[in-house]
Amino acid sequence: MMKKIKTLLSLSLAAACLLIFSQSLVAQGSKNALRTVIIDAGHGGRDPGARGLVSTEAELALSIALKLGRELEKAYPETRFIYTRTDNNLPKGVSDPNVANRVRAEMANEAKGDLFISIHLNATGQKAGGWYQKKIVGYKNKVVYTGTGKRRRKKLIKQPIYESYYVKNTRVGTETYIWAADRSGAKSENIILDEEEGGEDEPVDDPNNVLDLNSPEAKIRAQLYTKYFFRNSALLAQMVEEEFSNAGRKSYGVKQRNHKGIWVLQATGMPSILIETGFITNKEEEEYLASDEGQAEVVNNILTAFKRYKDELENPRHSSRPAAGK
Repeated sequence: MMKKIKTLLSLSLAAACLLIFSQSLVAQGSKNALRTVIIDAGHGGRDPGARGLVSTEAELALSIALKLGRELEKAYPETRFIYTRTDNNLPKGVSDPNVANRVRAEMANEAKGDLFISIHLNATGQKAGGWYQKKIVGYKNKVVYTGTGKRRRKKLIKQPIYESYYVKNTRVGTETYIWAADRSGAKSENIILDEEEGGEDEPVDDPNNVLDLNSPEAKIRAQLYTKYFFRNSALLAQMVEEEFSNAGRKSYGVKQRNHKGIWVLQATGMPSILIETGFITNKEEEEYLASDEGQAEVVNNILTAFKRYKDELENPRHSSRPAAGK
């Protein structure tokens, strides 16, 4: 009986905490909702990512990420920007591509980031630029023999005539990923781990300020953060794609990859997006993304979306939208 009463009391307390916490997030914005932002250039080192005709995804993603970071630093000197890599190698101290994403997530979580932005380039899976295919353009007669000895017979068959033709890789456009909704459990676990270290003004060595990660309150708190982080991620991703579209780029919108989740998005305890800035396998789009002009336009599109997102967090216009990160 006492066990049931304790359980009911715990759930009631958790529900109360949830209500108060939810109201505090929605009621007002934050003067500086984005204190720490992680900028991730995908791939690097022994992992070149997708290949174009003359460049790799790792090279172009790094160039775009660094230029984006410089513009953000100029616009928001009060915000700390952390880069997962600043050269053509993997994150510092990492040589194995298989552990690189884990290190990226650890860097973001240890820095208590308020936002994770990952820069990538897309690929179609076919050869960069284009490829040659064959098609049948006619037939010719060919004599073949069947059987052996006295059974040997002459036979006339139709042999196809092939002609090669070039197929151009025409896929262009942008898309921005957020973590798949069915991976929210994993996202919640990483948010719990982040909470374990305590808040900015909450010393972890205070015995009266220890959060029980297995308590209903902690789990509900993490679930609530997960919900808000998901909505914030979707909000920023939509703004990024809107800016690309406004600039005349083909946009495939905001995506979730359920069949094979993007691990780093669900492993970071903060709103997180992965921007596919274009198709490196298309000759013209590769040239655009490798050019100073093209990279400047991409950076400006993301910067404008970032400004809109930050303004929305700090001056929420709709109470149904998340007001702030952490």
